[in-house]
Amino acid sequence: DFSKAMSQAGPSQFQEVIRQELEYSMKVELDKILATAPSNELEHTKKDLEGFKKLFHRFLQEKGPSVDWGKIQRPPEDSIQPYEKIKARGLPDNIASVLNKLVVVKLNGGLGTSMGCKGPKSLIGVRNENTFLDLTVQQIEHLNKTYNTDVPLVLMNSFNTDEDTKKILQKYSHSRVKIYTFNQSRYPRINKETLLPVAKDVSYSGENTECWYPPGHGDIYGSFYNSGLLDNLIAEGKEYIFVSNIDNLGATVDLYILNHLMNPPNGKRCEFVMEVTNKTRADVKGGTLTQYENKLRLVEIAQVPKAHVDEFKSVSKFKIFNTNNLWIALSAIKRLQEKNAIDMEIIVNPKTLDGGLNVIQLETAVGAAIKSFENSLGINVPRSRFLPVKTTSDLLLVMSNLYSLNAGSLTMSEKREFPTVPLVKLGSSFTKVQDYLRRFESIPDMLELDHLTVSGDVTFGKNVSLKGTVIIIANHGDRIDIPAGAVLENKIVSGNLRILDH
Repeated sequence: DFSKAMSQAGPSQFQEVIRQELEYSMKVELDKILATAPSNELEHTKKDLEGFKKLFHRFLQEKGPSVDWGKIQRPPEDSIQPYEKIKARGLPDNIASVLNKLVVVKLNGGLGTSMGCKGPKSLIGVRNENTFLDLTVQQIEHLNKTYNTDVPLVLMNSFNTDEDTKKILQKYSHSRVKIYTFNQSRYPRINKETLLPVAKDVSYSGENTECWYPPGHGDIYGSFYNSGLLDNLIAEGKEYIFVSNIDNLGATVDLYILNHLMNPPNGKRCEFVMEVTNKTRADVKGGTLTQYENKLRLVEIAQVPKAHVDEFKSVSKFKIFNTNNLWIALSAIKRLQEKNAIDMEIIVNPKTLDGGLNVIQLETAVGAAIKSFENSLGINVPRSRFLPVKTTSDLLLVMSNLYSLNAGSLTMSEKREFPTVPLVKLGSSFTKVQDYLRRFESIPDMLELDHLTVSGDVTFGKNVSLKGTVIIIANHGDRIDIPAGAVLENKIVSGNLRILDH
């Protein structure tokens, strides 16, 4: 009798019974969903739901933050190498043979919703009408032409971005880059109260679009392996992938890092390299590399016990953060995937659906797997290799004369006197790309800018120049139009266009 058994059970047994009940209920619901899959989707759906079941099982097992703060140590000196040291080794004569072992993988699962765009984020125009995807293809094509090599591009799409991306890929059919795609898994969102899937069947169109989600970029290992593409690339003699977010415009192929991987100075190859860079005040939430139980380990802010969050954010104690530019050995992914030995912490991401229902989605992050690989290494790279475009404030920087564009790569203009990027904060009137573009007749000259804050209903005329610290605040109901040709240097502009010296 269940109730009698429960009355005699201790707290841990009680929790175990509850956990088994939840797992059983989840299995029943997933079986019902699987039964609705059409025959041509059956195998694929089955793999997705199996992967989800494993993740859900782990989610029920784990309690509280997944790191013991007392065990966290600073990484040993040689486990994070300065980029200058790697670059100082120079390049071998046969750089083409090294490049031919490389595959570039871009994480292309995200939508442009945070910038008010429909469809894949990679299709947003970032510079001279070029999209993130255009710039990526141009970079790799330039490499292949310069060194007469065959570096392919692989896009990890999600069910949200796959169709639109594939339509666009036709325009590159004559470019000198082989492009492959595979899809991330599709997992069901979980009702926060019942811990059961929100979805009732496999469809993900119409009202069902909100029932499913792609489970974070940690899914790359399983999906890449399951797609068959991993084996095909190994068979072609490829040895390493360079993985990065498609919206990080600084993540270009670095020949010095590649050479260090292929020709290590001590003869022992790294299976996993993470590019890290120095934190600024803007990066205090970024994941950091630590030494934990004699392994390099990525620790994210969500894993840190509440009492230690301020310590984690300290720029003096944890000086670096993960750029998510990663170099990983293909053979190692295959070995670990076949042993089911890739261990990544679960990220529980709470969401509220349009109808107000609270759900959670279980995700993993690609860099968290570093502790599962042998002989891992961090490389402290220049900040220029981390140039993410997450908001229109970032977009303003990369569209401006701070950067010049050459063969798909953005480099900081030599005319800028200091190496740091200005801090730009555009208010909510600029959040959506189409609103942002409407408010700038042309992108201002920002070569001498340190800090820009804009709030409220503000528009910029042509050929405006911004220098030093510029703060423009239109009060509610007011509008400020910065006239064409205006030069604002250390100015505060507020109310209805009153220009004051700052």
